[in-house]
Amino acid sequence: MIGVVNLFGDMTYEGGASINGQYLASLGASAAAISIIAGAAESLGYMLRAVSGYLADKTGKYWLITFIGYAINTLAVPAMALAGNWQTASALILAERTGRAIRKPTVEAMLSYSTGKHGKGWVYAVNTAMDETGALLGPLLITAALVMGAGFRKAYALLLISSLLVLMSLSIARLSFPVPSRLEKGGPWTAHASGFTRAYWLYMVAGGCFAAGVMSFEFISYHLSHLGLSEQLIPALLGLGTASAIVATLILGRAYDRIGIAAVVIGVVLTSLFSPLVFFGSVPLAVTGLIFWGIGYAVQDTLLKALIASVLPEDRRNAAFGVFYLGYGGGWLMGSIAAGLLYGRSRLALVIFVVVVQLAAVPLFLLAARESRTT
Repeated sequence: MIGVVNLFGDMTYEGGASINGQYLASLGASAAAISIIAGAAESLGYMLRAVSGYLADKTGKYWLITFIGYAINTLAVPAMALAGNWQTASALILAERTGRAIRKPTVEAMLSYSTGKHGKGWVYAVNTAMDETGALLGPLLITAALVMGAGFRKAYALLLISSLLVLMSLSIARLSFPVPSRLEKGGPWTAHASGFTRAYWLYMVAGGCFAAGVMSFEFISYHLSHLGLSEQLIPALLGLGTASAIVATLILGRAYDRIGIAAVVIGVVLTSLFSPLVFFGSVPLAVTGLIFWGIGYAVQDTLLKALIASVLPEDRRNAAFGVFYLGYGGGWLMGSIAAGLLYGRSRLALVIFVVVVQLAAVPLFLLAARESRTT
């Protein structure tokens, strides 16, 4: 049920993300502004999760918090059609990420109750695959709208339909599973840690390093538009990256349940290949680079969640996911600022930075996995 909710949710905000960069540029935003706005939005969307996770554990109102988050997350996207300048559009992008931050820890914590039965990698892989299916359909829908001459504003307005489907399917999920923790009763117990372990903190630092090299599509789309690609084609390329993420999610999620941390290392190394292809290559190489970029989202949305689910403290599940994303968002913000500043000065320095910070995460992941086995 959560996968269905996320399918419609990703149709909405990934559909919007596929044209956010071009839309901001059309309203007068510069390359540095677009990169920093996108990075600030993503980091805000991660860093606020610590607050919403804490509130969910403190109040027990996880469904209410989830509803509020999804409403802000999805309704801010069609509201982009009303933006009169790039500053207003930027504020709505920040609002969309804020809504995502509010609901993310509660959703991940609720899903964790089913991992004992189905496997950590597989549970988050299936959810992410449905998530990414929506992320594939959204940009394709926007591409079709633009090809038919709808324009940016009408394309954003079209996403109101999927926004309403999110809230409808979430209501069905709430009625079907009012107390998700009951899924764990009578089955394997998934949260064993008594608190935040050293392995948990190492996973957070490693995740921050990895996040520093995962660029938003808004920034990549800005670069692609300067390679001469048409505005109608760029959203379809987001669909290509998303299709790669769907396949990688299912493969890496199943692999994690079988070979553990080795699946994470493979995913990180493959992701590090995207920036040389995107920023050094011709159009065909840049398109190929988006396939490896999609693998990065599979690592982010499946493997990192599975790692944190393996070191969850039972009475602080929501907070554990929220605090992890605080570190992840900090890494994303620093990486986005660095990328935005380096882009106009040295593409070589930009690519070196991205590759180095992502590969630096590998030894940290391995150390954390060893700590997790010994505690």
